[in-house]
Amino acid sequence: MAEPTLAQIFGANAAQNSTTITIAKADLTSTGFVASSSNTAESILAAIVAFAQPTLTSTNQASNTDQSVTISDSNDSLTTRSSVTYRRKTKIITFDKTDSGSTFNPGDY
Repeated sequence: MAEPTLAQIFGANAAQNSTTITIAKADLTSTGFVASSSNTAESILAAIVAFAQPTLTSTNQASNTDQSVTISDSNDSLTTRSSVTYRRKTKIITFDKTDSGSTFNPGDY
């Protein structure tokens, strides 16, 4: 099988060239993301992770050795910062490559 496509990870209208990647915010709305001109960088990142997660599962990886990345849920927890309690949603992103060293290089995946 082939690696997951841009459309599977970033949405149907995702495109790239040698210098840019384009992700249509409207493609991420299935995650609950509401596209606007004032979305925060963190909300966009969260939407991308939520959109990619159904494709980047360990089950899919087990049947597709070309898939190097998985996203899975971990346990929710509560944390306190400045006397305010927050619910922490934890997503685990794993990157697998042939064992050739310990340096993280995005180009390996």
